[in-house]
Amino acid sequence: MQPLIDHARSFGKQSAARPEEFARLAEGQSPQALFITCSDSRVVPALFTGARPGELFELRTAGNIVPPYASGQPTSEAATIEYAVEVLGVSDVVVCGHSHCGAVGALVRDEDLTAVPAVRDWLAHATPRPEGTVEDPTVTDAVQAHVLTQLLRLRSYPCVAQRLADGQLRLHGWFYEIHTGSVLAHDVHSDAFTTL
Repeated sequence: MQPLIDHARSFGKQSAARPEEFARLAEGQSPQALFITCSDSRVVPALFTGARPGELFELRTAGNIVPPYASGQPTSEAATIEYAVEVLGVSDVVVCGHSHCGAVGALVRDEDLTAVPAVRDWLAHATPRPEGTVEDPTVTDAVQAHVLTQLLRLRSYPCVAQRLADGQLRLHGWFYEIHTGSVLAHDVHSDAFTTL
């Protein structure tokens, strides 16, 4: 923890040398995209997108799961999506899965999650359950299929459906390879993930 504390201290001193940059951030935000990805500590969207502060509105969940929309039961995820689309007016939403995903891997391997009931119950939102090769540690095929499922689920959110119908919103499926640093994007014409 100490290296994180030391960096936070030095960051504050460095930012004091750039007051106009930070003052601009205090005026508000107008991110380019809502970026939905996994909570995995190895996935750092700003690292592989080059996004600066204020450019990405992030939603991080275990397994980059978008829960089913239920108007009677608000969730933090639904509130984040709605805020990004309705208030911030993002024009793009990216759902980004990643290789070596523990959440998707647990589903593929049908792991016993009784010791972590909150995790088990959260992963139940991943229906249909992603299928993949149990022996594949990257779970690439399963994660890519899972990303497409989350994109379909996003379309059921009223704010997303309306903005899509109006041509004011684009959805993107990405796959980040932790072991190579490569980012692949789903191409709707070929129905395959290809290099950006």
